[in-house]
Amino acid sequence: MSDRKHSSPFARAKAFSDHLGIRLPILLAPMAGACPPSLSIAVANAGGLGACGALLMKPNEIAAWSAEFRAKSQGAFQLNLWIRGPRPARDPQLEQRQREFLANWGPSVPPEAGDMMLPDFDAQCQAMLGAAPKVISSIMGVYPRSFIAELKARGILWFATATTVAEARLAEDAGADVIVAQGMEAGGHRGAFDAEQADGQIVGLLALVPQVVDAVSVPVVATGGIADPRGIAAALILGASAVQIGTGLLRAPEAMAHPVYAEKLERTEAHETVVTRAFTGRPGRAIANAYTRAALDGPAPAPYPVQRGLTAAMRDSARKQGDADRMQMWAGQAAKLARAEPAGSIVQQLWEDTSQLLTTSAKS
Repeated sequence: MSDRKHSSPFARAKAFSDHLGIRLPILLAPMAGACPPSLSIAVANAGGLGACGALLMKPNEIAAWSAEFRAKSQGAFQLNLWIRGPRPARDPQLEQRQREFLANWGPSVPPEAGDMMLPDFDAQCQAMLGAAPKVISSIMGVYPRSFIAELKARGILWFATATTVAEARLAEDAGADVIVAQGMEAGGHRGAFDAEQADGQIVGLLALVPQVVDAVSVPVVATGGIADPRGIAAALILGASAVQIGTGLLRAPEAMAHPVYAEKLERTEAHETVVTRAFTGRPGRAIANAYTRAALDGPAPAPYPVQRGLTAAMRDSARKQGDADRMQMWAGQAAKLARAEPAGSIVQQLWEDTSQLLTTSAKS
């Protein structure tokens, strides 16, 4: 799927889109818990690539999501999973301190809250294969060799998220068809392969994209802090073949975001987001609020997914009460650029305006 022979941003983007069978080089980011079928249907019907972050979904839920998408769209979509790491080391004393701290922010947290179990990874992988999407993507590492071989045999493209050049090279060597270069500006969880090193390997998108493009021979998709035509044009000029947008589409009605969350996105400046482990135990960029600030002086977070389990009651309570001081509100640094318009209209207008920018740049 190499597109190195296409030197201009337009030609490179068109070659990439044609290969995927989409009309616009704009991909919806596969955000776990924030990708209802309605959002992907709107994006795909407008010419982009839909997406589902299947991290917390059981096999039957993956199948149901895919069926609902196909019932209302002839477009393409990607399914995404986190690559599972080793079982977390449990520290009862640390978890006790966390439970005491969290009791100040929501309902009391029982000791068993940290026992949260994720869906069976192998079963999820088989469900994704059964859904037969155009793309299966990964974050936090690379898929097992046997699964990669199965993807190749079925003609499913593998898009691997990378946050550094070293990760991009590892993914390409493992057989990735496309590298999704994720800048530190991105909302939600960082895709670093090693969670322990993630905080010390933070690279901005403008620096990351050209270096990844130079380091690998497969196409590169840029993601992180892109929400307007200027960001898309910059990414394509830097060598990307397409862009992936998450936060920039969360105010669309099809995203069905909590009203308080959507309203906060509109008013969040770039410096008002923070990378925190306080919600799940893995670093993720969220809108800074009273809880994230207090967590800086609180006990160290438990590892993922223990911390996710410990904070579940607080997050649920905050959402039900519409309490922005405690809500988990993942957001990239370009959150303020998100528009409260239909997702299809956003995607189409983004590409029209980007095309004008690129055309003007080429003539000047």
